[in-house]
Amino acid sequence: MSPTQPIRSFYSALAEAYGPQHWWPAKTRFEVIVGAYLTQNTSWKNVERALANLRSAGVLNIKGIREINLADLEQLLRPSGYFRQKAARLKAFITYLDANYGGSLRRMFAQPSTQLRAELLALNGVGPETADAILLYAGDHPVFVVDAYTRRILDRHHIVPFATNYEKLRHTVEHAFADEPPTERARHFNELHALIVMAGKNHCNASAKCAGCPLEPFLP
Repeated sequence: MSPTQPIRSFYSALAEAYGPQHWWPAKTRFEVIVGAYLTQNTSWKNVERALANLRSAGVLNIKGIREINLADLEQLLRPSGYFRQKAARLKAFITYLDANYGGSLRRMFAQPSTQLRAELLALNGVGPETADAILLYAGDHPVFVVDAYTRRILDRHHIVPFATNYEKLRHTVEHAFADEPPTERARHFNELHALIVMAGKNHCNASAKCAGCPLEPFLP
């Protein structure tokens, strides 16, 4: 069976069970980008503490990250872990944004998804999940964000093996919504990823807790 049908069914079941998720939790597009960097290898609670530090210091914006001293930025990011790496990577993103788009997120996100994704992946510290989170949640580009929960759910339902490479997994999910216009695909990918995180946290961690999961009826 093509994975398209069950993925659409999963989406419907999760949406009915959990309702709209309204992701990403941020006030600006730039805050989404910062959060996508900071959430690497840490919990969202720690990210929120670092974001609060940046906000309190008045530097949770492009100009602020551009002008703040690197050592000071490191200290503000300390709650997120790997704070020296993350500070350097945020500085590198601003350098890229300034050099290529005059510091304008609007101009950056006006680029085709494929081109912009390649540019983001070329930046230090930006892997596929971070790049796709930036594209989807900050730029409304129709790309799906694959995470460990996605891998577990698709593997445990015998749709795609856990070890499948990231790009194939991403295209498998995206293909399920290929008949829709880009704006609708972006909206669905936004919700589907957030819903999968809900199901993953509640039922599909390292040890499966299938009882009561909205996806339990779909188990093979």
